Amino acid sequence: MAIRKDKYRSFLHDEPDNIQWRHGGPPTYDHVNKLYEQGRTKACEWPEGSLEETVQNAIKSWEMELSHKTRLQDFNTINPHNFKFFVNGREGLSAEETLSLGSYNALLGSSLPEELKPYKSDKETFESSHEAFKSAFPRGFAWEVIKVYTGPPEIVFKFRHWGFFEGPFKGHIPTGKMVDDSMKVEEVEIYYDPAELLGGLLSGKHANNPIEDDSTKVSEASQGCPFSK
Repeated sequence: MAIRKDKYRSFLHDEPDNIQWRHGGPPTYDHVNKLYEQGRTKACEWPEGSLEETVQNAIKSWEMELSHKTRLQDFNTINPHNFKFFVNGREGLSAEETLSLGSYNALLGSSLPEELKPYKSDKETFESSHEAFKSAFPRGFAWEVIKVYTGPPEIVFKFRHWGFFEGPFKGHIPTGKMVDDSMKVEEVEIYYDPAELLGGLLSGKHANNPIEDDSTKVSEASQGCPFSK
């Protein structure tokens, strides 16, 4: 099936016919591309061929493959045999483990006691986690490179992730507000505070307890998500 090119992602077009897509065919990113172009920090695109554009498109392409391809043999963005995914200093996940968990569960895993976890990644499947965040962010969750500090072979850069909380999340009523999370990445090692994301998603009143004080919930979420060691 022919598909128009996506200017921010490689390997989305002109793929072999035997690629196994999670939802039957290659995805489209019209909504999240529009969100990105309307809300990016830079008023214009990174120059074509620049290090910033290369890094940004490489990460967007990797996220696309991780979210929509079901077999590692179909990935073009990583070396499946050597790949490791580290988050907040936790033990690295292999490519197979990362694909099985999905990006949300891999990023939001926590060693906190069960009762303190605002998001229980060990109780979620790949499908349920993606459905939860797709519901919360119907226009998508945009991503941009803000600055590249060092180039290859070890690339260190800062990026921003944002979306509008316009759909329900785990029973919490949407607030319509922007949820913005800025992070720094070193190679495939990510260090960030998940409270910046989850705090915004838990700020809406819960459908089963609409008079609950929102400020208390945000405070608890923020206190309950320190960096994992």
